[in-house]
Amino acid sequence: MGKLQSKFRKRSELYRASQEEKVDNSCDSQVLQYEPAHNGSINTVTNLSPDLCVSGGSDQAVVVYDWKQGRMCQSFQGHNREVTKVVCYPGSTWIFSGSRDKTVLMWDLNQGDEPIQEFCGHELVVNGIAISPDGRKLCTGSRDNWMCLWDIESAKCEQRQNVSRNLVTHVCWVPASSSVVQTSEDKTIRVWDSRTWQVTNTFPAKQYIQTHCDVSPNGNYLVSSSNGFGGQGCEATLWDLRQPGCKVVEYRGHLQTTACCMFLPVSCGGTARVATSSHDSSIKIWDQNTAVCLGTLPLDGAGPLVSLVPSDSTTLLCASFNSGLHHVQVEWGSQQAQGPGNDSGGAGNLDIRVVARF
Repeated sequence: MGKLQSKFRKRSELYRASQEEKVDNSCDSQVLQYEPAHNGSINTVTNLSPDLCVSGGSDQAVVVYDWKQGRMCQSFQGHNREVTKVVCYPGSTWIFSGSRDKTVLMWDLNQGDEPIQEFCGHELVVNGIAISPDGRKLCTGSRDNWMCLWDIESAKCEQRQNVSRNLVTHVCWVPASSSVVQTSEDKTIRVWDSRTWQVTNTFPAKQYIQTHCDVSPNGNYLVSSSNGFGGQGCEATLWDLRQPGCKVVEYRGHLQTTACCMFLPVSCGGTARVATSSHDSSIKIWDQNTAVCLGTLPLDGAGPLVSLVPSDSTTLLCASFNSGLHHVQVEWGSQQAQGPGNDSGGAGNLDIRVVARF
């Protein structure tokens, strides 16, 4: 892969925080304040390894951060507009970033400061990126109605398909499968076959824009989230991918757009759970099967919470518009929360709290 010429702006020395950690005493529990990962709002966060996360934001940077040690590892600068999505290939040091500059850049944490590959061809902002399970193909989706399939090694676009009004909001690859799922501003969820690059299933349209989606590790279930306001819409929906279009349950309780939804890792003998984050500045955790809200964490003043990723069964990382990235700890008591009325972070036997910000 040939390297691309790109300006790199180093925001801190490698593997060194620019300031000593501070403690924020504004909450009941102390919150560590580390060096900020970005200047401005953060649009997306994902995992690179058990210790490292990758984020992108309005400052056009792609940042690798050691969230356990509270220090920035690397800041890549190659986009000329804000970064909208980042994804990583599991078990590697590959990072892919999409942007409002209509491109996707590929980075390698071990190969210097410049992108090692560029994927150009979209006409509007790239909102969806997904990597095939074998690490050979890249799927991208945009507000330009195009879904594209690329060969990662050559950066050649091998398949393109335009679907009218399909303003793509998110894309995810079904594990151990040739299927790709995408959400859209036309309120529809589509399933693509990456072998033919044709839509194989279309779910019944929801009432509001579908903002995000995630597929369970076993590939059986899909969760999608909805736009909304004043408590109308704002839900997440669990679907059975084995019966396309079959709605299982809905998770209702957010007051504004639910921007992100994720399946949480299940500890041994634990309950299957879903986490959501919203423009109402809250994170909610739900029982996957019953849709009972097990706990809510309000992050007052954080603004819209637009991206969420679990690092393990007790750790979440959450991206906000106003207050950076949040390291959230989830701790269970001896019993499950009882009933839908258990809706606050400290209620019942589920404790959700912020332990650090950066």
